[in-house]
Amino acid sequence: MAEIVLENIVKRFGSLVAVNNLNLDIKDKDFIVLLGPSGCGKTTTLRIISGLEFPDEGKIILDGVDVTKKRAADRDIAFVFQLYALYPHMTAYGNMAFPLKTQRVKKNVIEEEVSRAAELLKIKHILNKKPKELSGGDMQRVALGRALVRRPKAFLLDEPIGTLDAKFREEMRSELKKLHVDIGATTVYVTHDQVEAMSMGDKVVVMNKGLLQQVGTPSEIYHNPINLFVANFIGSPSMNFLKCLPVKDEGGVVSLKIKEVDAIIKIPENIQKTILDEKLVEGELVLGTRPEDVSIEFIECDNYIKTEVYIIETLGTYNIIDLKIGEETVRVRTLPSVMPGIGAPCCVGFDMSRIILFDKKTEKSIL
Repeated sequence: MAEIVLENIVKRFGSLVAVNNLNLDIKDKDFIVLLGPSGCGKTTTLRIISGLEFPDEGKIILDGVDVTKKRAADRDIAFVFQLYALYPHMTAYGNMAFPLKTQRVKKNVIEEEVSRAAELLKIKHILNKKPKELSGGDMQRVALGRALVRRPKAFLLDEPIGTLDAKFREEMRSELKKLHVDIGATTVYVTHDQVEAMSMGDKVVVMNKGLLQQVGTPSEIYHNPINLFVANFIGSPSMNFLKCLPVKDEGGVVSLKIKEVDAIIKIPENIQKTILDEKLVEGELVLGTRPEDVSIEFIECDNYIKTEVYIIETLGTYNIIDLKIGEETVRVRTLPSVMPGIGAPCCVGFDMSRIILFDKKTEKSIL
């Protein structure tokens, strides 16, 4: 398989900068997910790696070789599209064999490779069927099989399960990850679905407006977002945000003043020190906290903020309770047994060991 290195990649379409100075190192056998909203540049990046698009600036290094100006056919990379792109007049076998036939591979070798891929994907029983006779999941497996038979250096997958229903998507996520483990392929996977990204990727590359925002393991991206965009984009429900100001008492102790309700929250010494070291005592901050790190109490508690229940979502294994703090909404993840009435008075508190603080001006994490 292969290592893929992108160096200072820039791609423009007229006045639009689709990819802006992207640097990315994809290690051999990694499963990398490019994640971001529509128009963020992830598919363009994938097409640049494949050779379907050429960058205006920068280099693509594949297995130590500069392939920036090489055509897609000369890069030994397999591309799997969202809409399968199967030939309707060919059987599943014909579709899978096609790339080998174009390379004039011997018939017995083609049969061996197609059989091997079909066995791995569990589709031997549909090899004689045409696409119109297949389900969406089977067509996706055939498309994957067509890529597998070539034994390429890397696999590029552009939202390959986006058109499947929820149950099939769940099954295919597991199968694609298992397939990656079985064949040890370098894989780059594009999606806008964070569940796919977090459940499948060894590393997640978050993009927005053509810019790389953060690269890390799913855990790193979730628990230590580098800026407000990543914090807000990752997680369902997304992170809670409250504007706050650091304030010092007469003894020099720093606390956070929640602007919406003029409440004061005491913070641990390490957070106080970070604020002082960053010289942010006068600057406005944003406090971020995940719904599972927020607690709700129905008696008054120290270091909690008074509020009331706004709405409840019952989701089976857990509930999401919305609380109003001024004009802001704070979402709390609770056990399903927690079922207060709408408008019930309560107090909300935060796990101070898990909060993240952002500089409101730069939007970057300081904690």
